[in-house]
Amino acid sequence: MLWPELPPEVISRQILVSDLDVHILECLPLGTHHHCLGSNTVPGPRKAPLVILLHGFPELAYSWRKVFVPLAKAGYHVIAPDQRGYGFTVSVASSSDPSTGSGYKRIAYDDDVRPYHLLNLAADVVHLIHALEYDRAYAVVGHDFGSSVAAWTALVRPDMVGRLVLMSAPFGGPPKPRDAGSARRKEESKAYLVDSLLKKLEVPRKHYTVYYSTPEANADMSYPPEGLTDFLRAYYHVKSADWEGNETPLPTPVAEAMAMLPPYYVMPADLTMPEAVRQYFPASEQPCTCTWLTNEELQVYTSVYGQTGFQGGLNRYRCMTDETWNAEPGVRALCGKKIEVPVRFIAGATDWGTWQYPGIAEAMRSESVVKGGIGDKDFVVVEGAGHWVQQEKPEETVHALLQFFE
Repeated sequence: MLWPELPPEVISRQILVSDLDVHILECLPLGTHHHCLGSNTVPGPRKAPLVILLHGFPELAYSWRKVFVPLAKAGYHVIAPDQRGYGFTVSVASSSDPSTGSGYKRIAYDDDVRPYHLLNLAADVVHLIHALEYDRAYAVVGHDFGSSVAAWTALVRPDMVGRLVLMSAPFGGPPKPRDAGSARRKEESKAYLVDSLLKKLEVPRKHYTVYYSTPEANADMSYPPEGLTDFLRAYYHVKSADWEGNETPLPTPVAEAMAMLPPYYVMPADLTMPEAVRQYFPASEQPCTCTWLTNEELQVYTSVYGQTGFQGGLNRYRCMTDETWNAEPGVRALCGKKIEVPVRFIAGATDWGTWQYPGIAEAMRSESVVKGGIGDKDFVVVEGAGHWVQQEKPEETVHALLQFFE
């Protein structure tokens, strides 16, 4: 696999982690940093502090290509995995499927969805830390859906997460005890109730997470009429600072007002995701001048998702939107628990994702989600960036990370 713009210091390799053969991109420390080599912050005298980077949807470990070397130069051992269901990370029990041309079975909607529950995804991070022969990570950083995985990892094993960085997706905490068994069917979940309200608007809409939970979503996105490359170009463009519709993201006060959100979050009810973003495809000259995601870099995503499809990533949304999972004993045991490790939130100034769920960002900043709350200095807004903040503004992202790490 060719990785355009991936620095030569970053290596690609596979590592066995529990039931997975995990693909990671790895950059060993390239310098010694006096703030991070003390005996209180590393598991052993010869080990540099470990930083785990967790990507979102539809992304890959490759999405962190611009931050590896700056973090490694500051003395960190930097690891980004293709998470469960993504890229070249595969189940060790999966059989070869000639249709993919990649030596493993393509994930199907009817496959067991339980491995994609957030508690199991958090366990994947814990097992990865152990597989790398560390006792803990100095920091776990999650972007988009990776933010939720990182947050649950810190909830489950605060002893293994020194610092937590959530990017572009606020975390509202585990369920409250009174909510743990309130949804007896998935249709009683908040996402589905909001979706039913959206469908009753004068111009019917639907919530993207509910759409992502349908059997049709994977095929819609894998085989769009315009081709996978053009769909991904439009999707990444419309959620970036390049699209003028993202100029003034605002907090959304109530569920009924969610109709004000852009069409990639609250979609026209009769459209697929490729159809919803197609009209926002950048002008013909823009993709070539998109410096944060060149045509060559975009081709990595096209190539990988062309082989794997999107179902692995979509399975996470199926678990997230179905609140019957909250009745699981492991979830109930964490009901009401606060994050106890230091937390920083980083997001682009033109990212609607910060405000897409009413009240979540505000709750995250309060003491109801994070012990002691998140102060103003740790709620970082990056100017000139949209949703893909570490790709659009890598220097500013690295600065915000290193400032927090020190």
